[in-house]
Amino acid sequence: MTTTPLTVAVLGPGGVGGLIAGLLARDGHRVVCLAGEETAAVIERDGLRVRSARFGEFTARVAAATELREPVDAAFVTVKETALAAALDRMPAQALGTGIVVPLLNGLDHMALLRERYPAGRVVAGTIRVETARTAPGRIEHTSPFATVELGAGAEPAAPVTEFAERLRHAGLDVALREDETAMLWSKLSFLAPFALLTTRHASAVGTVRGEHRAELLAVLDEITAVARAVGAPADAQALLASFDRVPGAMKSSMQRDVEAGRPTELDAIGGAVLRAADAHAVAVPTIARLVRDLSGPASR
Repeated sequence: MTTTPLTVAVLGPGGVGGLIAGLLARDGHRVVCLAGEETAAVIERDGLRVRSARFGEFTARVAAATELREPVDAAFVTVKETALAAALDRMPAQALGTGIVVPLLNGLDHMALLRERYPAGRVVAGTIRVETARTAPGRIEHTSPFATVELGAGAEPAAPVTEFAERLRHAGLDVALREDETAMLWSKLSFLAPFALLTTRHASAVGTVRGEHRAELLAVLDEITAVARAVGAPADAQALLASFDRVPGAMKSSMQRDVEAGRPTELDAIGGAVLRAADAHAVAVPTIARLVRDLSGPASR
């Protein structure tokens, strides 16, 4: 990569993908949004309309298509885990060229799938911490004061990832590089799983969870800390609790929003991933298991 504008594909221009696509396009890069016919047509015609307390209100002009047909410097995968397998048909491996693939999905299992589908060395683990939503095709609402991306920097060669991180920072995102991919992914999941499971189970924002359901929160944090440590990731229940106490009390999880909207949830990608890791390492997680069971009922789907 050089200082010339990049070409970046965004598979799934929803809340997360749409925000990133808009910021990169506003910063002068060529962005191609990959989506279904209706969404692609709206974005091609109207652009991406972003409303953000942090980044302001703006409309970014981007290209849009139903399938990638040109090589790119990087491709973000930002669909929901529930739609991942079908969505990957929009991004054929042979069309990528030498571009890196950066998934920003919840959970863990997607990494193996992507490294089977694309050259494994060019799939760069990533996470994002943000609260954002697609309110309509091409319309993005960013409601959190933060938008923080982490990228795995353990790949060889590391230079493309390091340079790409600089481009993302210039576009306005907070970006950190992490050499330990397992630690990075579990750092995200260790916060996300309690956040998603508890806000969804109690149909409440995080402020209510950490107040009215604090004992249950503490139990979940203890359990997920034990699982993270068992898989080799550093984790501290008190540090996680401090993170919960810092976030805005009105925050909701994407899983909770999916239930409210009647959409499929990422329960298996988030809660299921924790249960599978706990089972593999013989770690007891009764509170998390109960929450997953409760949310697996018909009323939660």
